[in-house]
Amino acid sequence: MGRIVIVGGGYAGFTAARELKKGLRRELRRGEVELVLVDPRPYMTYQPFLPEVVAGSVEARHAAVSHRRHLRRTRLVDGAVERIDHAARVVVVRPRSGEPFRLDYDTVVVTAGAVTRVFPVPGVAEHAIGMKHVEEAVAIRDRLLTSFDRAASLPAGPERARLLTVTFVGGGFSGVEGFAELLSLAHDLLRRYPEIDASEPAFHLVERGARILPEVTEPQGRWVAERLERRGARVHLETGLVSAAGGVVTLSSGESFPSGLLVWTAGNAANPVVATHTDMPVDDRGYVVVRPDLRVGTDGAPVADAWAAGDGAAVPDLAVPRPGALAVPNAQHAVRQGRRLARNLVAARRGRATRPYVHGSLGVVATLGLGSGIFQYRGIVVRGRLAWLMHRGYHVLAIPTWERKARVAAVWLTAALFGRDVVSLASVQTPRAAFAAAAPPVRVAEAPAPAEEGTSTSTPVRAA
Repeated sequence: MGRIVIVGGGYAGFTAARELKKGLRRELRRGEVELVLVDPRPYMTYQPFLPEVVAGSVEARHAAVSHRRHLRRTRLVDGAVERIDHAARVVVVRPRSGEPFRLDYDTVVVTAGAVTRVFPVPGVAEHAIGMKHVEEAVAIRDRLLTSFDRAASLPAGPERARLLTVTFVGGGFSGVEGFAELLSLAHDLLRRYPEIDASEPAFHLVERGARILPEVTEPQGRWVAERLERRGARVHLETGLVSAAGGVVTLSSGESFPSGLLVWTAGNAANPVVATHTDMPVDDRGYVVVRPDLRVGTDGAPVADAWAAGDGAAVPDLAVPRPGALAVPNAQHAVRQGRRLARNLVAARRGRATRPYVHGSLGVVATLGLGSGIFQYRGIVVRGRLAWLMHRGYHVLAIPTWERKARVAAVWLTAALFGRDVVSLASVQTPRAAFAAAAPPVRVAEAPAPAEEGTSTSTPVRAA
C-alpha cells in the first residue's frame, strides 16, 4: 500500500485531502493507497471568520471545520510533525500523549502553514494574545466582556481605565479587521452598561509602518484609519511597541498606558518544521521552494514525491507580470492551491501532465465592524454597508462544506433579529474553579501524641 502523508490540516491541507479523496477514490477503495493527515488540531480554522468570532457575530465552533467529519477515508493522526526527513521518506510525529514516533511515507504534502511572528519585546509573551486560532478569538471576546463587567462595578480610577483599554499591535488585514470588530462590539456594549460612559473605552491600534491595510491602495488605507478614529479609536502610525512589561504598554513615541487587553497581530513567520527541521529546499525566509505546479524544488532541481502549498510555501504567482513574484499568503490562494496540488498529484501518479497554479486575485474585502466594510478590485472601490454584505456573502460561500455555510448563515439571521450574544464564558478557561471552591476541606486525622518516656500506652490488665 502506498502512503501519502499530509503535514498540516489548514486551508491547503484540508482542501488537498478532500480533493485527493475524490481523485483517488478507486485506489482508496481497493486499499492501494492510504491518506494520512497529521495535525495537532482536529479541525481546520477558517481564519477570515475569526474577527467575527471576536465580535460574537459567528459562533466559535462554526469557524472550525471538523477533520473527522469531512475527511472520511483519511487516517487522522493527532500530533505535531517535528521533522521531515525526505531522504528517508519519514516524518517524526510528536503526539499529544506518548513518545514521538516515525511515520513512513511514499509521498509527502507539506501544508504546515505559518506561525505568528513574535518579536522579543518585554512583556509580550506574558500578556499578549494572538489572533490566529479560534481559542484566541474566543479569549479576546471574553476578556473584553469580563472587563466591562468588572469596570462597571468600580469607581473611576486607574484600574477601571486599565480594564477599558484595548491595544492591537499590527495594522495588517487580520489586525485591522479584529480591531474594528472588537470596537464595534464595545459600542454595542455601552447601551447595556449605563455605568460606563462612551468616552471611557480606549482603543489603540499600533502600526510600525506609515499606513494600515497594505493590501489596499494608500488612499483606501487612509480612509479606514480615519473611519476608525471617527469611531473613537486611536491609530498610531510609524510607531512600535517598546514594552508591555507589567501590562503597561510603552510605545516608541514615548506614550505609555496600562492596557487590560493586548492583542498581537504583527504578521506571520515561517513554520519551524519547514524552516529548520527538514532537508527540503527552503528560501531565505524559511518557506518551502516549489515549482509552479506545486512540486517541491525548481525546474532544474525537482524533488521527487514532495509537494507543498499554502502559507508555508513560496508559490510562484504567474498571474502577476513580475519576475519572482510569489502568491500572497491568504485563504483565497491557499484553498485554490490545495485543490490544484491534489489534482496535479493524482495526474502525476497516473502519468498525465500537471498544470501550473494560476489564480488572478478576486480583490480584497475587509469587515470594519457591524454594517461597515471595504472592497477593492483594481480601480473599483466599494465602502460601507454594501462592502460589508459583500464580505459576508463571499466568505459564507468560501467556507468549506454546506453544513458550515448553513450554520453561519443561521447565526447571522438570529443576530439580525435579536442582536448578538454578549455573555462572557471566560470561566471555561478554569472549569474546576467553582467545583473546587464548593468542595469541603479535607480534614487530616491527627496522629496520637507520643507517650512520655517511662510510661506505657497499653491498657493495664487486672488480675482476677
